[in-house]
Amino acid sequence: MVARVTTVAFEGTNVLDIDVQVQMSSGMPRFNLVGLPDKAVAESRERVRAALFALGLSLPAKHIAVNLAPADVLKEGSHFDLPIALGLLAAMGVVPLEEISGYTALGELALDGALSPVAGVLPAAVNANAAGRGLICPAKNGGEAVWAGEALQVLAAPSLLALINHFKGTQVLGRPEPHMQTDDGTIADLRDIKGQETAKRALEVAAAGGHNMLMIGPPGAGKSMLAARLPGILPPLAPDEALEVSMIHSLAGLLDEGKLKRRRPFRDPHHSASLPSLIGGGLKAKPGEISLAHNGVLFLDELPEFQRGTLEALRQPLETGRAVVSRANHHVTYPARVQFIAAMNPCRCGHMDDPSRACGRAPKCAADYQSRISGPLFDRIDLHIDVPAVTAADLSLPPASEGSAIVAARVYAAREVQAARFKALANDNPHAAVIRTNAEADGELLERIAAPDQEGRELLTRAADQLKLSARGYHRVLRVARTLADLGGQEGVNRLHIGEALSYRRLSFGR
Repeated sequence: MVARVTTVAFEGTNVLDIDVQVQMSSGMPRFNLVGLPDKAVAESRERVRAALFALGLSLPAKHIAVNLAPADVLKEGSHFDLPIALGLLAAMGVVPLEEISGYTALGELALDGALSPVAGVLPAAVNANAAGRGLICPAKNGGEAVWAGEALQVLAAPSLLALINHFKGTQVLGRPEPHMQTDDGTIADLRDIKGQETAKRALEVAAAGGHNMLMIGPPGAGKSMLAARLPGILPPLAPDEALEVSMIHSLAGLLDEGKLKRRRPFRDPHHSASLPSLIGGGLKAKPGEISLAHNGVLFLDELPEFQRGTLEALRQPLETGRAVVSRANHHVTYPARVQFIAAMNPCRCGHMDDPSRACGRAPKCAADYQSRISGPLFDRIDLHIDVPAVTAADLSLPPASEGSAIVAARVYAAREVQAARFKALANDNPHAAVIRTNAEADGELLERIAAPDQEGRELLTRAADQLKLSARGYHRVLRVARTLADLGGQEGVNRLHIGEALSYRRLSFGR
């Protein structure tokens, strides 16, 4: 008899069903594990053997073969421990095979039989629910598994013994409670920033439309402070967005205690970050920072200090909203729809605009420093903001009257207008059904929602000729103008919106 237990393997965000087949036969006592396992899976034999021994069970003196099918798919991770153990228990007659056949199982076994949390439980639960199966997982992962659906039967066990007792009817494992990330109130407030009214206006526009933004200014001007306050004015994640974000963080093993995300991610990697850590990849093709920031903010401080190849790799994800990782043994795609925020000094010393402090190589030092950012990457940024140094007079001012809560209300209202607009257009244009912000609109859809009036179109046409705007830059001006109209509560885009949007396009950049 062959005992079969279903588990999963992950290829990016795709979940593949894996059939764990366990057979015991006469012959020399041996425990063989086949089916292209990696090192962590191959070591499952020792963890399973020790866990069974802790329960007072020993493997029979038989030839034990465990096959992970399909055999040509690489099996990675310690979550194969539990399905292998359940297959062995079914083959030994300890638990009824029919009891476990309707479940997907994953979990890591400790040597004493306890179940340790593993990565990827939420996408595995979604896959099991779609297939009409239940899910068996460690107790600490139960809070995320139940978000896959109310109809999903979840057995979140603290140990292998508790699971055996449940199937024998001597213990009942209840449905775990869903866990949600709580708001600890630590988000920084815009009221802390004195001065920089133009930059704060641009930050509001960026938040309202999901636009990318680059801030250029001397050290201490408040660029990092402005970026850190962006999450405080962004609307909370919608239910479908929260599920998308939480699935990626679950795959990366970063879902804190299985709590579903409700706050938009804010990722700020150091400028020493490598290309795989930023875009994704490595030995197991894990999601990178740009995917962990999906539906949230990716902030890169000291932008020119990042490696040139790393920055150039951002170009495709910023345009398509997907990060594609291609390796010899992996070809996976992760979602990467992010709001890209960057900050940099105008030159290496940062004081180019201060004659009393600038170096003797100005302006050539500024041109060399800024040229580290390529034109194509620069063109993908909607808002280019100069952030001047804060004066002593600004610092002596009382706190601003508008805090994050007031700005967030305007941002939320503008996003609601966008959501209603795209929902209304979904019948005529199916692409509109998957768009959430103005920054994602393109092609015919963009022309339809952001077509300016006659004066606005004439201004944009003259500016595009005089400023030598690329087609991408032209369309990004239209997107920003549409957002400005939404913030102003106006149905159409006019000359004033086009003019303000053009003011956020930097004409020259170290060239």
